[in-house]
Amino acid sequence: MGCHVRARRPLAATAAGLALAFGAWVSAEGAGEPSARPPERPNVILILTDDQGYGDLACLGNPVIQTPNLDALHADSVRLTDFHVDPTCSPTRAALMTGRYSGRVGVWHTIMGRSILREGETTMPEVFSRSGYATALFGKWHLGDNAPSRPQDRGFSRTLVHGGGGVGQTPDVWGNDYFDDTYLDDGRPRPTVGYCTDVWFDAALQFIGDQADAGRPFFCEIATNAPHAPYRVPERYEAMYANNPEVPNAAFYGMITNIDENVGRLLSVLDERGLSRETLVIFMTDNGTAAGVRGGVGFNAGMRGQKGSPYDGGHRVPCFLRWPGGGLSGGRDVDRLSAHLDLLPTLIDLCGLSPPEGVAFDGKSLAPLLRAEEADWPERVLVVESQRVENPIKYRQCAVMTERWRLVNGAELYDIEHDPGQSRDVADEHPEVVSVLRDQYERWWADVSREHGQVARIVLGSDRENPSRLTCHDWHEADPPWNQSMIRQGKVANGFWTVEVARDGLYEIELRRWPAEEPRPINDGPGPKAETARVSIAGVDLSRPVGPEDLAVLFRTPLPAGPARLQTWLEGPEGTRGAYFVSVRLVSD
Repeated sequence: MGCHVRARRPLAATAAGLALAFGAWVSAEGAGEPSARPPERPNVILILTDDQGYGDLACLGNPVIQTPNLDALHADSVRLTDFHVDPTCSPTRAALMTGRYSGRVGVWHTIMGRSILREGETTMPEVFSRSGYATALFGKWHLGDNAPSRPQDRGFSRTLVHGGGGVGQTPDVWGNDYFDDTYLDDGRPRPTVGYCTDVWFDAALQFIGDQADAGRPFFCEIATNAPHAPYRVPERYEAMYANNPEVPNAAFYGMITNIDENVGRLLSVLDERGLSRETLVIFMTDNGTAAGVRGGVGFNAGMRGQKGSPYDGGHRVPCFLRWPGGGLSGGRDVDRLSAHLDLLPTLIDLCGLSPPEGVAFDGKSLAPLLRAEEADWPERVLVVESQRVENPIKYRQCAVMTERWRLVNGAELYDIEHDPGQSRDVADEHPEVVSVLRDQYERWWADVSREHGQVARIVLGSDRENPSRLTCHDWHEADPPWNQSMIRQGKVANGFWTVEVARDGLYEIELRRWPAEEPRPINDGPGPKAETARVSIAGVDLSRPVGPEDLAVLFRTPLPAGPARLQTWLEGPEGTRGAYFVSVRLVSD
């Protein structure tokens, strides 16, 4: 099947035309300012699925997958058909939440402390909250598990979430496996009953009902961890696709069909409560497909690449919006180039929110396009990238995009209008276009990279979180054990946390190889056996012996306020690794 690229008006094809259309690169200060239009107060529900690609929906051409409720929502929505995100989870979420490039706000990886949103960035729920909305998140956050970067620290007044980047990852509650798990309910562990996606939607429906009863507008994000690996779903959903030779992963497809059923439940409740007309529902995904294509089997809407790729299959995703009371319904395609970082300025415009002071958005309000008021819509250049390293590397896994062209990794050029599958590199035929787009990238890089040297810091000893529970998921300069299976296997690695000691005081620092929920001795399980535990922070370096039955090693030490690096070692003759789990508590100040 084709790539579902609609015919567009003629675009600049020459270097001179591109230069005239796009001009010099500048950060988009003021691009998100709302237009002069009477404010609206719709409720907003943002549905964000994980690792589901453009081709993982029946309405977008997949001949096998069953998504009738999403298909119906798509049919009645305004559809952004050339919509892009970063090729992986956390960077997409950072840009979505801030309206700014992920590299600018410090989130260019999914682990290694580079998935943590820096303090000081204004987020989407903060903007809604300041405008009188109730705000809630159900599911996946993946922008920090410690203060000051948890969802409840960044504008969400109601949260029910898992830890890390997925259920069963290292920061998540130990032993979670998608079924009957324990999740963090407003920061406190709470056992739940049922399948994870069902739990997120159940909680969202409760929240929506409560706000409707109170007559308060709400912003509700339902960010499913499905269909992210590991691929687990109630058997009846997997059975729908089992033994079908056209299905690359039956559980992956089943997880999407389960999401679809929950979307159907949500839409029915909106109808039943008379909320549909006044509610803006947005559906999108966070990157290209992870398991919808494998070994030549599956459907990717004719695109090249999957999750993590700089080709369109890695970052072009579905995004459609329905708001009957605001004129966004009935089914209409918008084929102009757009991206995740456009949604916050767009929502400020559509909902009549107070724009945050002093924030220079990289995104641009799409409200004129959504309202079909696009007469003078300008050409633009957008950049997405997949760094996934400690420090960003210029031209690494990146795409410079216009509506016609894609410059990949600074070298390959594709004419999307005539080659949507990106099968033919035409860089040699259009060197002038390559030159212009490289120049655009150079200007973008010079702008965004000014903030690459900053780090997000976990705050220790704050009133918001004491003790702080750190995990190796956030080690810098390491290949950390980022999921619980790696912890069980005893992966040998070490790194450090970037922290901020909130105030002078006496602190307890507890080192563990197993989490507190799994009371096993440090030397139980695979990996080198430790004879000594060591911790270093803020000029303090302490060691203690590890006994054969010790579950943890505890240090007490005064620490000065200020930024620091925290590192631990479990040392023995067989080798050394870091303590996977560390708890830091302010005892007295």
